[in-house]
Amino acid sequence: MQIDLKQPILDKNDRLADELRARFAENHVFVLDLLASPGSGKTSTILATIEALRDEFNIAVIEGDIASSVDAEKIKAQGTAAVQINTGGACHLESAMIKRAVDVLDLERLDLIIIENVGNLVCPTDFDLGESLKAMILSVPEGHDKPLKYPGVFQASEAVVLNKVDTMPMFNFDREAFEDAVRQLNPSAPIFPIAATTGEGVGVWAEWLAERIRHA
Repeated sequence: MQIDLKQPILDKNDRLADELRARFAENHVFVLDLLASPGSGKTSTILATIEALRDEFNIAVIEGDIASSVDAEKIKAQGTAAVQINTGGACHLESAMIKRAVDVLDLERLDLIIIENVGNLVCPTDFDLGESLKAMILSVPEGHDKPLKYPGVFQASEAVVLNKVDTMPMFNFDREAFEDAVRQLNPSAPIFPIAATTGEGVGVWAEWLAERIRHA
């Protein structure tokens, strides 16, 4: 006899995600779920995005990590509300975790919540968090072949941020091959080349996101 536990887990997660999505819609809050590998520059991209959007939108961040509150403290130090989720070993966030984090936020005062998912290019794609959209960050040092190795995350994301483009001369990164692979998997997903730590390209990415928020 074979028992499939995955579907009941996903069904429960998806029901709660639908409840969260309705709650976000009621409060006119846009939710961005950011997916990426460890070290891709998720937090630096979030900080750069906040800096570009903070004059127009009230923003909060939900930080997902296996352990520690390092990233949440970085966000708070810049004057933005942040809630830390420690999964204790789980490789992804789930809607029940997001609900607990959202319960301590004042949704009536927010326009945008950015979720920094656990660094992983596999598991987070399966879990609906009630988000308005998923986007992913890939950094140049990770290599241009990641769409071939992890197609699911590229297919699940509505936008791709290519971070650390300022390091491209130091790595054998074939940008044309990368962009071709992404477009084969997800023809409608825009690709935003940025260097989060220097600000290069962040304005274009932030304006695209702002347009999505305005028209949500």
